Amino acid sequence: MASQSTHEYVAILDAGSQFGKVIDRRVRELQVETQILPLDTPVAVLKQDPNLKGVIISGGPSSVTEKGAPQLCEGFFDLGKPILGICYGMQLLAVAYGANVKGGATREDGQDDVTLKPDVELFAGLATQEPVLLTHNDSVTDVAAPLDVIATSSLGIVAGIRHTSLPYYGLQFHPEVELTVHGKVIFKNFLTICGCSFSFTMEDREEVALRLIKERTANDQKVLCLASGGVDSTICAVLLLKALGPERVVCIHIDHGFMRLDESRQVIAALKDAGVHVHLINAADDFAQATTEMPAKGGRAAYQTKKLCETTDPEEKRTIIGNTFMAICDKTIKELHLDVDNLLLAQGTAAAGSHRVGVRPTPVRWQTPSRHTTTTPLSCASCATRARSSNRSATTTRTRCASSASGSASPHTWSSASPSPARGLAIRTLCTDGTPHRDTNFERTEETVKKTISERAPALVAQGVTSCLLPIRTVGVQGDGRTYAYAAAVALGRLPLAEEWQALMRLAKDIPKSSHAINRVVYAFGAPLKESPQTVTKTLLCPAVMDQLREADDIVNRTLQKHHLVRALSQVPVVLIPVGFEKASSYSVVVRTFLTNDFMTGVPATPGSEYMPLPFCKR
Repeated sequence: MASQSTHEYVAILDAGSQFGKVIDRRVRELQVETQILPLDTPVAVLKQDPNLKGVIISGGPSSVTEKGAPQLCEGFFDLGKPILGICYGMQLLAVAYGANVKGGATREDGQDDVTLKPDVELFAGLATQEPVLLTHNDSVTDVAAPLDVIATSSLGIVAGIRHTSLPYYGLQFHPEVELTVHGKVIFKNFLTICGCSFSFTMEDREEVALRLIKERTANDQKVLCLASGGVDSTICAVLLLKALGPERVVCIHIDHGFMRLDESRQVIAALKDAGVHVHLINAADDFAQATTEMPAKGGRAAYQTKKLCETTDPEEKRTIIGNTFMAICDKTIKELHLDVDNLLLAQGTAAAGSHRVGVRPTPVRWQTPSRHTTTTPLSCASCATRARSSNRSATTTRTRCASSASGSASPHTWSSASPSPARGLAIRTLCTDGTPHRDTNFERTEETVKKTISERAPALVAQGVTSCLLPIRTVGVQGDGRTYAYAAAVALGRLPLAEEWQALMRLAKDIPKSSHAINRVVYAFGAPLKESPQTVTKTLLCPAVMDQLREADDIVNRTLQKHHLVRALSQVPVVLIPVGFEKASSYSVVVRTFLTNDFMTGVPATPGSEYMPLPFCKR
């Protein structure tokens, strides 16, 4: 268990949810401290801490019906303190009190309206119908005393339960994400039930971060910080500097060849302004020629990948880049003559890219989930897991806040910037060997798209809307897992009017619901779409391809600056796809305008809105 808090706090038991850090953030926004602990933390340990006010059990990708699924410790529900189970956490609560959980009958993925019981303390201040995010395949059934159903989905599925005599609650939906519009109210109600005083201030957060850094380092140990130039690693470096001093912090920036235009120079300059000295490592050739071993998975044996500059597999790309980062790190440690036995590795990363905190660390491994990150071997054993959490509480949102609280240098340069993935433009390039992806359901899926448009958007049909399915596999996240599926394209052959954009945005939600074989919908500027592209362009991570994406990314970012939208839009990934709508052997550029506060869930910025005025689209 983490060191005992000096403040009252709520424990978050991690069942492997991709939203675990978002729960953490929501609670801390309400000025209550949190500690993220393993799901099986002994109830005796929790009971003995007088500062513990309540427990939240996160969701997770597992099914409680599976053999070997993660479980709470024996006797957990003897805790007696308020408990809120979310998704998987609710199902654990349900099973503990005699309800059943059934899988596969009905899957709910996406925003839905749930009906709430108005007299439930957890729902104080909410309407009887609330929009929430549901992402589950298993459903709770046969709820009986001492449990009571307090919420149902539009499909009649149990969406909330409570214990009739103890302060135990369960929610099938995710109150932590922005798509649950009034989720923050639910958390405040739960924390009120816990008896929290809501007094954990921003200054307290910084104090805790600095204390944790000092606790996890001995007097003679140095800390190695990998600075990508993103918000998180930058403020990680600043906090380390403040806690330990410049003589104990070694900061390196690795240019892997996938940086944005002039990005490495800007990173070095921004960090210098923040008082951080950085060693620049030019390693583009090392990354391009790198290969790695992919671990055995399912019935597949372990195998050696192609070189990074030759592979088209997205998981291979992520793994090669992650492992090569560590190999370059090892090489740099030797070149700088650092003492491995007295060196710690600081992890400064976004919530979406952090390790799965519910998994206990193991020697010589950097624990990370597949989503946006990989498990990467670190050859310097003493540098492995001891400092994974030296900056434990510095995720995207917290570090932005910490930068303001601590008065760090150049806050406007990077504390309000868009996150930059450590793998850079490499994961924003959709690679292919030139073979169109068309499975046996391609035509059927395309017909489903056309049928959905006809039924759901008659006004757009009257305006001549066209559509097609793209013969590529795009990466998306649906529910608690990553998916590789088709992208659908729609077009009007002109710049849509503001009201047409509203209809297109609704359609973009409807299409993936109609076909689970689709995980993205794009609007195609240019001529109407006559048919699905018949060819795709062979695309690898080579300098010529990177230069094209780098130029496109620069054009988009300069246009954002011109229209003063850099601060308005949370994130604007620019993606190169190997499809030409009007010309074979060409590319298209996808611009994703994203609004979010948690960098986990959010909504696209609608053209014609204050976040994305039509002049920007015309540009």
